Amino acid sequence: MCLSSLVYITDKDKLNSMVELLNSGALGQVKRNSSPRRKTKIVCTIGPSTSSREMIWKLAEAGMNVARLNMSHGDHASHKKTIDLVKEYNAQFEDKVIAIMLDTKGPEVRSGDVPQPIQLKEGQEFNFTIRRGVCKENTVSVNYDDFVNDVEVGDILLVDGGMMSLAVKSKTKDSVKCVVVDGGELKSRRHLNVRGKSATLPSITDKDWEDIKFGVDNQVDFYAVSFVKDAKVVHELKDYLKGCNADIHVIVKIESADSIPNLHSIISASDGAMVARGDLGAELPIEEVPLLQEDIIRRCRNMHKPVIVATNMLESMINHPTPTRAEVSDIAIAVREGADAIMLSGETAHGKYPIKAVKVMHTVALRTESSLLVSIMPPVRFNAYKGILLQSHMGEMFAFHSTTMANTLDTPIIVFTRTGSMAILLSHYRPSSSIFAFTNEERIKQRLALYQGVMPIYMQFSDDVEETFSRALKLLMDKNLVEEGEHVTLVQSGAQPIWRQESTHHIQVRKVLA
Repeated sequence: MCLSSLVYITDKDKLNSMVELLNSGALGQVKRNSSPRRKTKIVCTIGPSTSSREMIWKLAEAGMNVARLNMSHGDHASHKKTIDLVKEYNAQFEDKVIAIMLDTKGPEVRSGDVPQPIQLKEGQEFNFTIRRGVCKENTVSVNYDDFVNDVEVGDILLVDGGMMSLAVKSKTKDSVKCVVVDGGELKSRRHLNVRGKSATLPSITDKDWEDIKFGVDNQVDFYAVSFVKDAKVVHELKDYLKGCNADIHVIVKIESADSIPNLHSIISASDGAMVARGDLGAELPIEEVPLLQEDIIRRCRNMHKPVIVATNMLESMINHPTPTRAEVSDIAIAVREGADAIMLSGETAHGKYPIKAVKVMHTVALRTESSLLVSIMPPVRFNAYKGILLQSHMGEMFAFHSTTMANTLDTPIIVFTRTGSMAILLSHYRPSSSIFAFTNEERIKQRLALYQGVMPIYMQFSDDVEETFSRALKLLMDKNLVEEGEHVTLVQSGAQPIWRQESTHHIQVRKVLA
């Protein structure tokens, strides 16, 4: 196999600019983010408020990049309808795409159905029982037979992600007797956690396997797997998908106390991670959550894995048309820390203002990105002992140099890729401008919708390199994404060669001509 790289700058002024920067030592300097387009992606949970064709279209136009199906709610028929509507939307555009993420229910412990919400008051005695169908003023059932065995006297039970809490006072063979510490309204099927503990349940339940098969049959793009405790779960799911010949990426949800000691191996085995702050904050001291969020984002960035920050980002907008100032700051912090995506749950699933919530998230993310300082030369990993650059393969080195060139010359990047790998590497280095990723694979176009800074575009590649370049530039001009006279950095990935038999990596800087 022959590996080759070509750097070709067609404009003399740009070449001189590049040389001057190299000679001046200015590559270590920083600059403002130059992209007019939002780079951080938005994941929206689809539910009763947004499951119609009209609302999915409005969410997409407002800024949704990924549609999330929460398998804790709804049935396969309703989720199939959503999948079909998203695919209908995708079929209409070559330069717009919504990816589909199926979020498994996982081994959740939930309270039973109640005909009317039960008001829990501080100091009140209240019981949970493993007997099915029990619903009294002071007792409700739970769906987990080992609940009594997992709970100890003195434990704190958290209801609905910590909205209510109860202290365990005693146990019988089938019931847990508690006293309410923090009251509230107990509604049907509320999630139960024991602070500092995880239930002894399998990470992937029988229902999850049914939902996973449903995802395979309907060609979703991502699975978000709930309550992953170790890498074994990820390998098991990936082996299953390989056996099904299903090209679906696995996003691990970090929301269990048991997952924290295994973070490195879990993220390494996965295709990305989600910081699920609701249950994470219920199982661990709440003050640990911001530190864990930062740590998980950093780990994912170092491993070239996309990372999503989720839960309560605009919670107040479920019922109110404007966010709290703290929620706005929360979005900005996630963007500044380097999240690939930020997620809306109840805000879009059953909230009163789903479109406004997406618009707020879009506006805050875009404004935050515009304030970020970007190094002309992106950060790299060095071996402290030998003082040499550690790059795992030529593609990674090439992405680094492509980003440096684009940042130096202040150009957008146009990448041609069959597998998406080069676009993902470029996203990791966070260039200051947009990454227009042209691919001739619909599945790759959809997958790239999750990655920070990447705008995936479907286009059939010609055997003629110049024709493909010209068609790509014309499409971008027609969509007002680049302008005549502007310079662009063209990148061709070599993992699967597009125009040559041997693997190749190729960069050009060109002026856009009408």
